Amino acid sequence: MDYRDWEILKVLHSKKNLTKAAKLLFITQPALTNRIKHMQEELGVQIITRESRGIHFTPQGEFLVQCADETLSRYHKIKERVQSMSNDAENGVTGTLKLGVSNFFANYELPHILKLFKEQYPHVEFKITTGWSKDIAQLIHNKDVHIGFVRGDYNNKGLKKHIMFEETMSVASREPIDMADLPNLPRIHHSGDFLLKQLIDHWWAENYTHRPYISIDVDHIETCKEMVLNGLGYGILSSGMLRDIEDLYKIDLTDQKGNPILRRTWMYYHKESLDWNVVKAFVNFIETLESKRG
Repeated sequence: MDYRDWEILKVLHSKKNLTKAAKLLFITQPALTNRIKHMQEELGVQIITRESRGIHFTPQGEFLVQCADETLSRYHKIKERVQSMSNDAENGVTGTLKLGVSNFFANYELPHILKLFKEQYPHVEFKITTGWSKDIAQLIHNKDVHIGFVRGDYNNKGLKKHIMFEETMSVASREPIDMADLPNLPRIHHSGDFLLKQLIDHWWAENYTHRPYISIDVDHIETCKEMVLNGLGYGILSSGMLRDIEDLYKIDLTDQKGNPILRRTWMYYHKESLDWNVVKAFVNFIETLESKRG
């Protein structure tokens, strides 16, 4: 079995359908069926059985799918290491960089950063995973990505980190509001990661004895912002979300000592990842970029 066979097993297992798997793999269904037949003959076992609603993996097939994950992961690590050892004729940096990126950073910061980086290192490719910060933090911890960009102060022991920027947290509304009356006003609440919720809840508990009046609960920060812009209530948003928006009233949150409530965005990576040229080049690029901004 070769790399393509392991890849076929993973796709087929995720789709449980020969036609859909063949389409994703960019091969014909007969070619896919023939490839599976050869695998079964080589191993001397039945990998799948056909049913009216698709296919079913045998116990041997399920075991092979598990092996596929391990084999492909090992292959990618070997490929990355070999590529990091090779020297590109132009700048010595080539390979695929795996990034884990919070949704906010992916939408508002990453495209510009990658554009500048690609101008210097055109032979570098990227594999990018986006999601909630807590999920990206886990990807970094598990070494499923080389570098992660996370909003919030996660306690990732053993990781190197570099602060990207700080954002103030603000109450934002279309109309002027009295902060003393905030518990009685309709609030647009968004279900962010637990660190953000913890930050806001702590501030609220320090300033109010009553729960907030949640009039609308949404699952995405962008939706919350649009609701606020349409005058449906106030929201507690970061300065990054409120950038370049002039027709909103904004009141920065402060702690009991008058210090602003901040939310930080970090770049995380494992120290040993710097052994790969592509990771080292990207980390150095980010640090240089941020020092120029500062």
